[in-house]
Amino acid sequence: MRALGITAIATALVLAGCTGGTATPSGQSVEVVGTWSGDEQARFERVLDKFEKKSGIDVTYTAAGDELPTVLETRLQGGTAPNVALVAQPGLVARYATDGKLKPVAAGVSAAVDQNYAGVWKQLGSVKGQLYGVYFKAANKSTVWYSNNALALAGVGVPKTWDDFVKAARTLSDGGMPAVSVAGADGWTLTDWFENVYLRTAGPQNYDKLSKHEIPWTDPSVKTALQTLAGLFGSPQLIEGGAAGALQTEFPKSVTNVFGNPQKAAMVFEGDFVSGVITASTSAKVGADARFFPFPSVSGSGPAVVAGGDMAVQFKDDENTAKLMEYLASAEAAAVWAEQGGFLSPNKNVPADTYPDDVTRELAQQLVQAGDNVRFDMSDLAPAAFGGTKGAGEWKALQDFLADPGAVDATMQRLEAEAAKAFAA
Repeated sequence: MRALGITAIATALVLAGCTGGTATPSGQSVEVVGTWSGDEQARFERVLDKFEKKSGIDVTYTAAGDELPTVLETRLQGGTAPNVALVAQPGLVARYATDGKLKPVAAGVSAAVDQNYAGVWKQLGSVKGQLYGVYFKAANKSTVWYSNNALALAGVGVPKTWDDFVKAARTLSDGGMPAVSVAGADGWTLTDWFENVYLRTAGPQNYDKLSKHEIPWTDPSVKTALQTLAGLFGSPQLIEGGAAGALQTEFPKSVTNVFGNPQKAAMVFEGDFVSGVITASTSAKVGADARFFPFPSVSGSGPAVVAGGDMAVQFKDDENTAKLMEYLASAEAAAVWAEQGGFLSPNKNVPADTYPDDVTRELAQQLVQAGDNVRFDMSDLAPAAFGGTKGAGEWKALQDFLADPGAVDATMQRLEAEAAKAFAA
């Protein structure tokens, strides 16, 4: 997603100030602010078009790009809040709810969420037991993408367990192909590695506790996860370029290392958005040359997904806003974008055949079938100083761990010190 230019954002703010962010005299207008622009904006506006035809309510969409938090803050301070915003940061939603800036959803919206979503999505949209948001678009961050040809040539099947994954990696490496391209230059990818292993070794409840810093990063469960991860990171021959090379590899490059020409590795871990990089930057065909498997089970763990997502929240509690929120919680609304592609819904009642291809369909089914074993990206739940700052906090600690996977205890101590400082701020 790309940010709007400063001029575009300023124009949006001026227009909002001129209208006061209120409805037209008919009272039949609603404004939505989100990050999506370009193709994503066009697809979401088709969702809104269908709502307009059904309800007779006009909807205006304002694209704020990556500057959404700043735009919302400015609008709120100026008294020109939109009716609805689509927000990817749960911490921001919690802050607005705690400050009384958000409105709890209406009973009809809550009922739609109960009908269409696993309980975990209601929990994720709630603050102190009160539902404030509806997850409309989700990301599945528990996928390993692989070159079909590379695995076939090595005689390697799709691994279902972590032990099989490491064994397959060794077979690939022994055959002359580095197994995995790791985007170590982008610390956020390493948090995703950790989160997927931790969810499977420690379980959902401990995941929740660690995400809130209710247990320390020196807890034995963290040690188990880091030791498991060291089974891969501690064998540099399995990683394209070794640890030093991985720490110089950014996310897009990790994908083209596997699916570009020349091919430098057989597999890459990251979310469903890997498919977009494959399509945009390589000649590989998703579903044929490029395929994926769910992040492997560890020690018999059941299906689980680390997810991200965009939550619709409301700053106004009028009837038109409630109607739009209830629509966004429906399978009908999700299906409008789903059939266009580039979209996953956590809504369990979206028919699988709505998605335009087998890969997207499988990604969506994995997300839904994980049920209450879905957990939101832990680093996104943490204070930004710990979970979202380049060269600091969890990102830097895990980069140093990639460089020295034997330093499990030292990594735990560092993570705990950084987390304690950030959560206390």
